[in-house]
Amino acid sequence: MTATYTQPEATEQGDVIIWVDDITKAFPTPDGSHLVLDGVSLEVRDGEVLALLGKSGSGKSTLLRCIAGLSYPTTGDVTLRGQPVTGPNPSTAMVFQTFALLPWLTVQQNVELGLEARSVASDERAERAARAIDLIGLDGFADAYPRELSGGMRQRVGFARALVTEPDVLLMDEPFSALDVLTAENLRSELIELLASDEFVIRAVVVVTHNIEEAVTLADRVVVLGSNPGKIKAGFPIDLPRPRVRTSDAFIGYLDRIYAILTRGGDSVGGEAGSSESDGRASQESVVDRAGNTSTIGHDRPLPVVTVDGIAGFADIMLAERDRSIANLAADLGLDIDDLFPLVDALELLGFAEVSNGRTHLTEEGARYAQAPIQEAKRQFAQAALAHAQLIRVMVSTLQRSASSRAKGAFFLDMLRRHHNEQHAQLQLVTAIDWGRYAELFEYDDRRDEFTLVAAQVS
Repeated sequence: MTATYTQPEATEQGDVIIWVDDITKAFPTPDGSHLVLDGVSLEVRDGEVLALLGKSGSGKSTLLRCIAGLSYPTTGDVTLRGQPVTGPNPSTAMVFQTFALLPWLTVQQNVELGLEARSVASDERAERAARAIDLIGLDGFADAYPRELSGGMRQRVGFARALVTEPDVLLMDEPFSALDVLTAENLRSELIELLASDEFVIRAVVVVTHNIEEAVTLADRVVVLGSNPGKIKAGFPIDLPRPRVRTSDAFIGYLDRIYAILTRGGDSVGGEAGSSESDGRASQESVVDRAGNTSTIGHDRPLPVVTVDGIAGFADIMLAERDRSIANLAADLGLDIDDLFPLVDALELLGFAEVSNGRTHLTEEGARYAQAPIQEAKRQFAQAALAHAQLIRVMVSTLQRSASSRAKGAFFLDMLRRHHNEQHAQLQLVTAIDWGRYAELFEYDDRRDEFTLVAAQVS
């Protein structure tokens, strides 16, 4: 099914440069395929900065690569001014999170790479690269090698390399996330000034980010994707003049709106989890415990990938905060989506917190957990994990069925691989070990890769 979202009024829209038409993207797995994008449609319009927002597992980077022609949709089409994109999109240039510089080349040579690939003559390459280097604030560093540069300077090289090709659409994949806070803030400000100038004629910008404040600061329009698989949940213009005042009620109102969309039901968290079936439906793995109760894994939300220390610390913060806007909480703690939402989701999954309309508060059970002495807190956590965390329940049920009350970690990992990609399967198992040990539900011997049921759980 094609997702829809609200567009700006027609009088505010430019011509459509790139059209993404009902695309899906699945990657093969040993048991079928891993669905990353499902029925995504959007347009990139002349004159706009478009931000793609979403939790881990929303396929933001995959969507950006489909727009760039670096990856191809499984179904659906990407078109450039009505023509299908069947290879690297010549009207786009990409800025990566990890800089992606060639260490054996100087700044000048790295910036010239894109022009060289387009067979631009050497004299023109040198002239255009020198101009880009000067405009992006790298003058004096043309002969330096990447190892001599700070993170901020390396990312400036990435910007210069992308801009020197004079693309219609500049694509940026979390370009500031590898930088420290102050450097990232400085580069954002410089980018906004550069885009407003006439030095480089860029028709549009698409930026992938998990930083909501960054999206509202930079974008003319925001598209919010849900997770596992990625689908568009909402899209709307950011109707604020520039420069934007982050303390204004209007700015904070957009933050609250986006947090409310992201906390609306239906998302799972913790990584690019996917289906093992080519149609996007996960099969189920069933385990029957000694009492005859059936536990399944596959359709239920995975464990948020956070530690028990993180859960306990966040519960303690929430106890003092009572009822708080998640946007304000994120700002106060200096956390972005991928830092904050797994903690919120963990408390919600365990029944320790409730989330509604972008606000969160501890439940009575969560407040008791936050205030309990360590042994009582562990007991409450164990009860909550067995009641609400399906993976933990499956693992305990499996150990209860075993005559020796033991099971190999490889058994659980193989089960997880049927429903998740390898990285996420590993993360799920590591998280389950942390939660189960803390709750004293089972023990785990890393040398033998073996789980053992705690005596109190043997019935």
